[in-house]
Amino acid sequence: MKTAGGSDAAKRRAGERAAEDVADGFVVGLGTGSTTAHVIRALGRAVDDGLEIRGIPTSFQSRQLALEVGIELTDLDAVDGLDLAIDGADRVVDDPDAAAHGALIKGGGAAHAREKLVDAAADRFVVVADPSKLTTRLERSVPVAVLPDAHTVVADRIRDLGGEPTLRDAGEKDGPVVTDNGNLVLDCAFGAIDDPDELAARLSAIPGVVEHGLFVGMADATYVGTDDGVEVRRY
Repeated sequence: MKTAGGSDAAKRRAGERAAEDVADGFVVGLGTGSTTAHVIRALGRAVDDGLEIRGIPTSFQSRQLALEVGIELTDLDAVDGLDLAIDGADRVVDDPDAAAHGALIKGGGAAHAREKLVDAAADRFVVVADPSKLTTRLERSVPVAVLPDAHTVVADRIRDLGGEPTLRDAGEKDGPVVTDNGNLVLDCAFGAIDDPDELAARLSAIPGVVEHGLFVGMADATYVGTDDGVEVRRY
């Protein structure tokens, strides 16, 4: 489920600052969500001004917006590498003294499987966020994409780990949310997550799990849009 909060102006500042990191000739991972939409629009304006880039979208939503603003698209298997990925987050650990500093929860838009693939493939991964996404400890439920036939089995295994899974319902149709890859999503509440790295490994080991929304040790920086400008966290 998506995270509410944060002004559109703050999101726009973060997105436009991240777009400035894109240089001519880059292959860019295009994340999903309201903040990343500002990145894509800013890149579209730069393309209109002569910037030559290729984008790899992480969802149908980001693909459609990129096409709308004139960004040339490609695929991971058609390029030698990915220079930069820019993506949003539902939660970002913002505590320099914590081992989990910079860890993320993603998946509010149910695109986290492809997002993780693209973000991990990039030479550099930048997060765009507003202050409402910052936290000192991850406590939000973790989205877990699962094979449809496996959702009850995976739910049982998650309960064994101390989590409480809930099958995500669709908002505009009867039945569950179905991802772009044809999977279902379990939103799994674990309370305060003291060791996201360990939980990430345990979730990944469950048969039937396609991908989970814990992004640990992946981000190189977070650009936080504020009322006054942009604050940069580097990891």
